[in-house]
Amino acid sequence: MTQQWSRTGRVHPLAVQHLPVWLRPVADVAATATVDALTRFAPPHGEGRHSAVLVLFGPDRDILLIRRASTMRSHAGQPALPGGALDEADESAAHAALREALEETGLDPAGVRVFAELPDLWVPVSDFVVTPILGWWEHPSPIEARDPAEVASVHLVGIDEFLDPANRLQVVTPSGFVGPAFDVQGLLVWGFTAGLLSRLFDEVGWTLPWDQTRMVTFDGEAIIDPGAVE
Repeated sequence: MTQQWSRTGRVHPLAVQHLPVWLRPVADVAATATVDALTRFAPPHGEGRHSAVLVLFGPDRDILLIRRASTMRSHAGQPALPGGALDEADESAAHAALREALEETGLDPAGVRVFAELPDLWVPVSDFVVTPILGWWEHPSPIEARDPAEVASVHLVGIDEFLDPANRLQVVTPSGFVGPAFDVQGLLVWGFTAGLLSRLFDEVGWTLPWDQTRMVTFDGEAIIDPGAVE
């Protein structure tokens, strides 16, 4: 069967009613979000492996990240949003995102109120089509790196940390890719995760002016040219 990818976002109105005031602009953006607003890459028709990530907003105005284990075959050591590929048993993208978050961090899915889904986004390098699931961490639970073979550490990064212009820069890879990045809590957040968060912050109107000429060359494991950071 040919997969029909969603090119617009959608919200769950009943869930939105329970959001704190500061988070409701995110739901407003999700209701009208398009692929073009969030990425340069639209999902190819009927192609790509379906996956989901959880963009979890915590009560301290923070977002949950994991750092992948350095031994992973792909994206080793890279900070990322919790998530992964959909299994046959998954009822939906939201179910997959919460399942993966449980497996990776021990997060109790019962404490998360899913309030929106963003459009499906394509990651050409891995041929994944990713559905970002937006959740409000209504009842926080303990979290930790559940499987060291997959997750090295878990982090709650404040939204203000992401938005601080001093923590923003751009990454250039040897292949020529240029994209936004965040230097937070000793993590260089780049690639799909940084691009999604950066565009989302832009759309919500949270972004502060930052120096987009501040660049580093990064080979996926280490900074090989500090560039304008020095």
